[in-house]
Amino acid sequence: MAALDHVATADLRESTIKGFARKRTIALAVPAILMLYLGYIFVAFDVPGLAQRANMDNAVILLSDAVSHKIHVTQDNRRNQVSVSVEGSRRATFTPEQIPDWVAISDERVTVDLTAGHIVTYEGPVITYDLPGYGPIRVTVGETLALDLPQDGPVPDFINASDSRVAVTTPEGRLTVTRSRADTFRYFFGWELFFFDLSSQYSGMSPGAVMAAVFGGERLYPELPNWQSVVRDMWYNSVWRHGDVVWAIGETALMAFLGTFGAAAIALPLAFLAAQNFAPSQTIRFAVRRVFDFVRGVDALIFTIILSRAFGPGPMTGALAILITDTGGFGKLFSEALENTDTKQVEGVQSTGANAVQRYRFGVIPQVMPVLLSQVLYFLESNTRSATIIGAIVGGGIGLMLTQAIQTTQDWEKVTYYMILIVLLVIAMDALSGWLRRKLIKGE
Repeated sequence: MAALDHVATADLRESTIKGFARKRTIALAVPAILMLYLGYIFVAFDVPGLAQRANMDNAVILLSDAVSHKIHVTQDNRRNQVSVSVEGSRRATFTPEQIPDWVAISDERVTVDLTAGHIVTYEGPVITYDLPGYGPIRVTVGETLALDLPQDGPVPDFINASDSRVAVTTPEGRLTVTRSRADTFRYFFGWELFFFDLSSQYSGMSPGAVMAAVFGGERLYPELPNWQSVVRDMWYNSVWRHGDVVWAIGETALMAFLGTFGAAAIALPLAFLAAQNFAPSQTIRFAVRRVFDFVRGVDALIFTIILSRAFGPGPMTGALAILITDTGGFGKLFSEALENTDTKQVEGVQSTGANAVQRYRFGVIPQVMPVLLSQVLYFLESNTRSATIIGAIVGGGIGLMLTQAIQTTQDWEKVTYYMILIVLLVIAMDALSGWLRRKLIKGE
C-alpha cells in the first residue's frame, strides 16, 4: 500500500513539474512569437523606408492650408492676361474694383507685394522675385524657362527649377512659373468668402456692418429685406455652396437611416428562421444562416460598386448597399438574441390560448426588444460614418463633396469644413440614439 502511495506521489510530482514547464514555455514563447511578428512587419512594410520618404514640410503645408487660404495673382503667359482670385477659382475672381491694394496692375507691369520687402513683378515674359538678402530672381519665359540668379553657386533649396517649371517658396509666399502661366500665392489665415461670395452686396463688409444692415440699414437689394437677402446670399454662396452642403449632409444621414432600419425590418422575421428554438427545420435554419454569412461577409463597399453598375449612382444605391450588408449582421445578432429567450414567458402567453404570431409578439419580442434596439442604434451611428465613404463612390452625400475637394489638391480648407460637418453629424446621431435609448429602452 505504501509503495502505491509513493508511486502516486511521484507521478503527481512529475505531472506538476511538467505542467509548470509547459506554462513557462508558453509564457516565453508568446512574447517571442510576438516579437518575431513585429520584426516581420518592420521589414515587410519597409518601416525604415517609410520614415525616409516622410516629408514633414508637406505635412506642415497641408495643415496650414486647412486653416488658411491663398490669393492667386495669375498671369496667362500666352494671352498676357492677369487675374486675381481666391484659391484660383473662377467663381472667386476679383473684379478690377475688388482687387486688393497689395496688387498693382498697369498696362506693362504687375507688382505683387508679399510683405517684408518680398516683391514679385510681371513684365511680359520676364517674371522677377525680389528676395531681400538674396537679390532678384529672374525667370524669362520662352521655348524653355531661363532662370537668372543674383548669386553664383548651386541653386538654393527654396528654389525648385527645371526647363519647364520654376518654383520659389518662402514664408511670405510662393511663385510658380511655367511656359503657360505665372502664379504668385499669398497666404492669409481663415476661410475667405465663407459667408458671402464676391457677387454678393455683403462681400467685404465687416460682421458689424452686416448686422447693422440687417437691423436697420437701407435695403441693399430692392426686392428683399436685408435679413432675407443675407440668408439668400449665404445659402447660395457659389464658393462654399452652403445650400448644397446642407442637402448633402441630409442625403448622408438619410442613407444611414434607410439602410439601417430597412435592414433591421428585413432581418427580424428572417432571424426567427435562423434561431435554433424557432426554426421550423434544420435545413431552413442552415440555409438562412448561410445567406446571412454571405451578405455579411461581403463588405458594403463591394455591394456599392455592384449596385452602382446595376442601378446607377445615387444615394438610394448607397442605402441599398448598407441595407444588404447590415441584414446579415442583424440576422446573426437577432437570431442569437432569440436563442437566449426564456421559454417560460412564451409558455405563459400560450396558456392564454394565443396563436403563434401572438406568442412571438407578446412572449418573445418584449424580451429581445432592448437588445435589438441597442444594436440597431449602434449600427445607425456606425453607418453614418460608412455612408460618407459609400457616398463618395455612388455620387451622393457629403462624401462626394469631400472627395471632390481632396481631388482638387488646393481646397484643403473645404476638406476641413466637410470633416467638421461629418463629425458634427456623427455627434448628432449619437445624441439621437442616446435619446431613443432612454425613451424606448429605459422608459425615461
